[in-house]
Amino acid sequence: MITREQTRPIRVGSLTIGGGAPVIVQSMTNTATADTEATLQQINSLAKAGCELVRVAVPDERAAAALPYLVAKSPLPLVADIHFNYRLALSAIDAGVAKIRINPGNIGGKDRLAAVVARAAEKKVAIRIGVNAGSLEKDIYHKYGGITAEALVESALGHIKMVEEMGFKNLIVSLKASSVPLTVAAHRLLAQKVNYPHHIGITEAGSPFSGTIHSAVGIGALLLAGLGDTIRVSLTAPPEEEVRVAKEILTAAGIRRFGPRVISCPTCGRTQIKLQELAQEIEERVKDLSEPLTIAVMGCAVNGPGEAREADLGVAGGKNEGLIFRRGKVLKKVSQNKIVDELMLVLDEMLQEKAKKH
Repeated sequence: MITREQTRPIRVGSLTIGGGAPVIVQSMTNTATADTEATLQQINSLAKAGCELVRVAVPDERAAAALPYLVAKSPLPLVADIHFNYRLALSAIDAGVAKIRINPGNIGGKDRLAAVVARAAEKKVAIRIGVNAGSLEKDIYHKYGGITAEALVESALGHIKMVEEMGFKNLIVSLKASSVPLTVAAHRLLAQKVNYPHHIGITEAGSPFSGTIHSAVGIGALLLAGLGDTIRVSLTAPPEEEVRVAKEILTAAGIRRFGPRVISCPTCGRTQIKLQELAQEIEERVKDLSEPLTIAVMGCAVNGPGEAREADLGVAGGKNEGLIFRRGKVLKKVSQNKIVDELMLVLDEMLQEKAKKH
């Protein structure tokens, strides 16, 4: 199996995808692309949330006409999402997007695909070949008696071959389904066949609650298997939420860290402090920090400094009070209403110490 360390490195604007480069967090705008101000505002919001690559829908000429402005103003590389109309793909490439997402089988025939591929080669624009379970070719569907991992991979390999025969290999591949087991199986099978980078995600994952769980299981399984070069969490929610979840999945899988991680115990009958509110307030206070620290929020002395001794910093609740500790060593006892402020003071001291060492 070809892992992310062994995939072909592909340049997408200022980013490198594949070849062992950091796994990239991607999302997609949900504004009308022709509304340039609304779209740019959302792109800026995504960038602030930690998104690194953003896709925009290009369903018509008005959307295509907006791309030069968006490319010029966007802080992130843009991916143009194209279906059916090869002229829109050509316009997007000429506008300066970093990547286009197409299905080579529905772009209008080999001649039109060749025109798109030639223009992408000329402008050094990457192409993402996207195979979706919902749009599988009828002949492949009937061959396998439905949507299977083998069917998705055969579709992808057919599209890859079409483009490779035109001398183009600046490719990223995605195989998406709403089924977690199907998506995981398809990517694992594809990784035995080609060395192109994988864009991974669970399509139509659902609402923030169920979609987060399905995405975490599917994307997490692939990441832990050594696959996945760029990810998108697809939620029926604001796209900034997709980015937040994607970053947490990468953190949980031990792939990347994005600032502090707040860990907290599940509470029990010994808890004598409002732990949920405390953890949420601390998460909110540290969310904009970039230092990859672990901060523990524990409900009592039993699960406090001892169990969380590996945390860089933490608090353990008591009755109307709390202990602030660092690497398991208790620093001070404070009243409940001062826990967060005192913790932030200690955190600030830690960060200042680190800055002096560097």
